[in-house]
Amino acid sequence: MQNITVLSGGMGGARFLQGLLHGITRGLLPGVAPDAVVTVVANTADDLWIHGLKVCPDLDTVMYTLGDGIDLERGWGRREETWSVKDELATYGVEPTWFGLGDRDIATHLVRTQMLDAGYPLSQVTEALCRRWLTPVHGDAVRLLPMSDDRVETHVAIADAAAPSGRRVVHFQEYWVRLRAEVPAEAVVVVGLDEATPGPGVIDAITDADLVVLPPSNPVVSVGTILGVPRVREALVATQAPVVGLSPIVGGSHVRGMANQLLSSLGVEVSAAGVGLHYGARANGGVLDAWLVDQVDAAEVERVAAAGLACRAVPLMMTDVDATAAMAAAAVDLAREQTRG
Repeated sequence: MQNITVLSGGMGGARFLQGLLHGITRGLLPGVAPDAVVTVVANTADDLWIHGLKVCPDLDTVMYTLGDGIDLERGWGRREETWSVKDELATYGVEPTWFGLGDRDIATHLVRTQMLDAGYPLSQVTEALCRRWLTPVHGDAVRLLPMSDDRVETHVAIADAAAPSGRRVVHFQEYWVRLRAEVPAEAVVVVGLDEATPGPGVIDAITDADLVVLPPSNPVVSVGTILGVPRVREALVATQAPVVGLSPIVGGSHVRGMANQLLSSLGVEVSAAGVGLHYGARANGGVLDAWLVDQVDAAEVERVAAAGLACRAVPLMMTDVDATAAMAAAAVDLAREQTRG
């Protein structure tokens, strides 16, 4: 395997990518060339404009993580961050105060916003930013692509007795950061998704891949929005590459994030099998050939297999980079079985 494409959200996808790249460089992935190229198609529907700056949380989390600049404890933002600007804005009473930009992080958003204002599309801006973060660490072995250059934003409908309709719609970042996903989600609305076009290189990255991986990112607001970009799902169905997914649900709950709440809003069963069946088998109109679940969910393997998906139970907790590399190796091994089959 020379070309691997990963459809990624933020923290979960970024940590999986760390393990995948570690496995490639250490020769731990069966059948994967040591000079394999990993293309990351990242979710941009979490993006927002704040204080006049364009912020792309998932793109930046992947970029900082793979560029060795992430705050490891938080899992997002810059390492050794300070918050002077955030504190000063709060002193002035400038809203929103619930979404803080770190002093070092602001530099990335300033550069991005200036380039966008100058007429560069998000894909070219991301390429320029990655020359600072990814090229020095990985050379040409990693490409980071926005799912679309178009503006797409995820919003969440929540109950609000004070609203005339009995509910109101908030930006996904407000739901996640300010409300901490503690309010039940009634619906997920992705504005602009139906009209968006895939970013440059996205479709080719899928159709020309030797392997496509859906990592343990949120299946609704991360991988789900990428799949919702017109032509992306069709490219997954058409690619000759095996498509393998890893469950973000372990033991009946998400490991981190808010998958439970958002899956429930769609009526999807919150289980490893439920998410696998939500993606579906390519043989039956879905997007996957194979699905990995955690060992604690081994009892669900038979149910997934009965729906036409090759399934295996392996450890899926990303406790360290070696454990994550082992997850990537299991995905590659299962993919090779599908190719041989």
